[in-house]
Amino acid sequence: MDNREAILNQALHLFYARGYDAVGVQEIVDAAGVTKPTLYYYFGSKRGLLETLLKGRCEKLEEEMRQVVFAEEELPRVLYQVARHYLDFACRNMEFYLLLLGLFYSGRQSDGYQAVSPLIERFHQQIVGIFERFSRQLGNMRGRQREFAVGFLGVMDHHFLMVSHSSQGEVQISDSQVYEIVHQFMYGIYT
Repeated sequence: MDNREAILNQALHLFYARGYDAVGVQEIVDAAGVTKPTLYYYFGSKRGLLETLLKGRCEKLEEEMRQVVFAEEELPRVLYQVARHYLDFACRNMEFYLLLLGLFYSGRQSDGYQAVSPLIERFHQQIVGIFERFSRQLGNMRGRQREFAVGFLGVMDHHFLMVSHSSQGEVQISDSQVYEIVHQFMYGIYT
């Protein structure tokens, strides 16, 4: 593992464990076995490190999601595939995913929120696009695509938070659990 990856990995672990604001640059470089100038060479600052970490991992999620968001299938199947990919990503990248959510719920003027907000909004727009595509099929959806996207993401995020909270390590979400999440959501939007 090169120095850049060592810094990214240690920063992720420390930010997840203690929060972005509670971790100093010295602690990161000590954990990574490098010096401060090395961190500054690669990332410019602690915020630059956070932005690089977030962007790199979010791009992986976006790439996975692109494959299913535009699938030519019925809405329930598309939502199931989105949920399956989204939750699989969260399970494989639990520390990152929980850090992402934590930063999104931090103070609006904080570096963490400022760094994560555009990434979350980009992903949210992908989900809004699904509901826009299917709005003609569901009359009650017209004009409410953003709200439906918020609800769908909220159900998945909260489910993962609860499962990860009660977990003693690796988190797994079964196909039947994903089906139930989507089924519950679909029941709500059809009524």
